[in-house]
Amino acid sequence: MLNNQFLFQYGPLDQGWWPDGLYTAPTDEALKFDVEILKELGMNMLRKHVKTEPARLYYWCDKLGIIVWQDMPSGDRYIGPNDPDIVRTPESVAIYETEWKNIITALYNYPSIVMWVPFNEGWGQFDTARIVKWTEELDPTRLVNNASGWSDRGVGHVNDMRHYPAPNMPKVEEARAVVLGEFGGLGLPVAGHTWQDEKNWGYRSYKNEAELTTAYLNLMAMLRPLIADGLSAAVYTQTTDVEVEVNGLLTYDRAIFKMDKPSLIKAHKKLYLPMPKVQTLIPSSQTQAQSWKYTTAAPAENWFQPQFNDAAWTTGKGGFGTQSTPGAVVGTEWKTGEIWLRRTFELGDTPKGDIALTIHHDEDAKVYINGTLVAELSGFTSEYGIVMLPETAAKALKKGTNTLAIQCKQTNGGQFIDAGIMELVEQK
Repeated sequence: MLNNQFLFQYGPLDQGWWPDGLYTAPTDEALKFDVEILKELGMNMLRKHVKTEPARLYYWCDKLGIIVWQDMPSGDRYIGPNDPDIVRTPESVAIYETEWKNIITALYNYPSIVMWVPFNEGWGQFDTARIVKWTEELDPTRLVNNASGWSDRGVGHVNDMRHYPAPNMPKVEEARAVVLGEFGGLGLPVAGHTWQDEKNWGYRSYKNEAELTTAYLNLMAMLRPLIADGLSAAVYTQTTDVEVEVNGLLTYDRAIFKMDKPSLIKAHKKLYLPMPKVQTLIPSSQTQAQSWKYTTAAPAENWFQPQFNDAAWTTGKGGFGTQSTPGAVVGTEWKTGEIWLRRTFELGDTPKGDIALTIHHDEDAKVYINGTLVAELSGFTSEYGIVMLPETAAKALKKGTNTLAIQCKQTNGGQFIDAGIMELVEQK
C-alpha cells in the first residue's frame, strides 16, 4: 500500500554497471539518466541488485519519485532452492552483519527505499529467520524481503519468486504480499554496443527491435491477469545490458533504447489500471478440445483466405502435437515437420477492445484472421500465453462468419500448436 492505497510496483532489476567504470558511474548526470528513463517509461520502482550506490542515486530516486528495493550484496557460499540454510563461520557472520547494518544505517534517511532484501537466490543465505527479525528491528519502518528468488522461509513481509521469461506468481498468502522478483530477460545484442561481439546471452534472444518489442508487450499482457489475481509487484530483467548479458532495456553504453518506447509507455500505463473485461471470441483447446480442419501436405497458396475450400482437409480436435511437448494438451497427434490449420467462428458484432491470442506454439507459427497476417511468432513456448495483436487484427474481424488460419513449423524437440482469440475491453 502507498498512503493506504494499493499500488502495483513495476520496474527493472538495476545492476548499476557501467562500461567505463564498472560499478562506478562516470557522473552524477549518468546516475540521474538511469532514473529519468524509468520515469519516462512509466515504471515506478527499481530493484537495486546486489550492490549499493553513491548517495546521489538515492537522491535522484527521492527527487524524481522512484521506489527502491535495496539488496544486500551477495557473499559466501551458494544454496539451491531446496537446500537448507548454510552455516557460516563466525568471521563470515560478523562481516555480513557489520556490512548489512552499515548499509541500513547509511541509507536509512532515503524515503525512496521501501524494502530491504538480505538474500538473493540462495547466495550466502544463513539464519534467514534471525536475519529477517534483526533487520526488522534495525528498521521497523520498511518491508523486508527474506529471500528473493527461492529458498523462501515463510518470514518477512513478501514471498518473492523467479520465473523466466514469462511472468508467474506464488500462491496468494494471508499475511504476506506475493511478488515476482525477476522475470523477462529478453535478449537483443546491438552491433557496436556490446561488451563482446560473440557469446552474448539472454533468456530468449531476438533479431531486431520489432521482434523484441512484440515479445516484451506479450509479457505485459500476461502480467495483467496476475495482478488481478493478487500479484503485488514485478521486476523485469533489466535496465541495461551488463557485460555478456544483453537483456537490458538499453545497451550497456546507454546509447540505444532497444524497443519501441511509445509502445512500452502505453503498456506500462495499463499495469496500474483495473483489469480489462475479457471476452473469449474463439476458445483454445486448453480446457476443452475444439474442432479444426487441418492438413500436413502443403496446400494451395490461398489456403489462409476465408473463401478457400478446405473440404478435402481432415477434421481433428486441438491441440495438435506430441504428448511429450511441455505444456501440451494434445487432441490430435502431429509428428510431421509442418501443419496448416483452419477454423471458422461466428461474431454477433465487431469487437470494440484490444484483440489477443491465447496460444501455445512449438515452434514457428503464422496466424491469419480473415486472410490478414496478424502474428508471426518464432521459437517456442512451453505453456499457453497471451499475444497481443496489432490493430489490423481488430479491423480484420467482422460481424458474422470469420476464419482463423495457422501455419506451424517444427524443426527439433517437441512440437505443438493451438490457439484461441480473446477481446480485452478496458474498464473506466
